[in-house]
Formats: sequence, structure tokens, C-alpha cells
Amino acid sequence: MTQKNLAIVFDLGGVLLDWNPRYLYTRFFDGDSAAMEKFLERIHFNEWNLQQDAGRPFAEAVDELCARYPDDADLIRIFDARWEDTLKGAIHETVAILSTVKRAGYPVYALSNWSVEKFTLVRPRYEFLSWFDDILVSGEVKLAKPDPRIFTLLLERIRRPAHECLLIDDTPANL
Repeated sequence: MTQKNLAIVFDLGGVLLDWNPRYLYTRFFDGDSAAMEKFLERIHFNEWNLQQDAGRPFAEAVDELCARYPDDADLIRIFDARWEDTLKGAIHETVAILSTVKRAGYPVYALSNWSVEKFTLVRPRYEFLSWFDDILVSGEVKLAKPDPRIFTLLLERIRRPAHECLLIDDTPANL
């Protein structure tokens, strides 16, 4: 295998885009990070959010979680309504790496856990998202990392074996 046969696969959130729900929620807890963390833990935020990344519609997810945690309903609805406040912007250092490998002629792909509803909002705002040869968004295929099936789907879609790919991801379980 020559070096140019290597495909570079980037995750998006935490790698190329600085995403964190705490960017949104900090202002609603008056800087009380302990209270914010208790809220996120109480509603099982990570597990709940992963369901949207795997294709569950936001409206359905918000209604279900509000019914389970009615005292937190306002904060839960804010996550949907002001989701874009969870993004701080591009992570310029890794965008520069993407640019470098793209200019060098490497095929570049994205594989990201992301709600299709929210990715549709973000994609036009970041020019570098157009640099990819293909982007596989978990919400579109209703599978999320670290489920092995999403990696198999990516490999089939880009027509490459795993040993010809380098994955850049911020979550160890995905690697």
C-alpha cells in the first residue's frame, strides 16, 4: 500500500468542531458547574443524546425526556431550541491538518455521531465540511459509534478495507 492509498477518516464533534452541551447550559446554571453536571447526570444526557445521534427525531426525544423529568422540562427543551449554542466553532488546528492532507491528495472522509436534524443546520456554516469526499452521519444511517456496523458501513461506502484507513476520533471507545 502506498501512502496515498491511505484514507483519512475524521470524526467531527470534538475533532474538527468544538461541541459541548455545557457551552449552552452554563448560562442557565449561573456558572454553578456542579449543579449543571448533576442535571446532565440526572437526565442521563449522554445516553439520551446518543439516541438522537442514532436517528431518533429530536421532537420525540424531547417529549419523552420531559415526561420522565417534568421538573427539568424547560432545560431539556432549551437543548433542542438552542442546540447551536452547544458549538463554539471550528477547532482550527485539526482543520489545518484536514486541509494539509486534502491538499496532499489523500482521500478524506468524515464519520460522525450526529443527529441528522442538527447536522443539516451546521453543514452549510463550515466551508471545510465541503472538503470531504464523503460524510457518513450516524443519524442518517441510524447507527452510532462505537457500534461496529457503522464502521463496516463506512468501509463499504468508501470501498476500502480497514487497514487502508486512519481514523481520527476523540473518543477512545470508537478507536
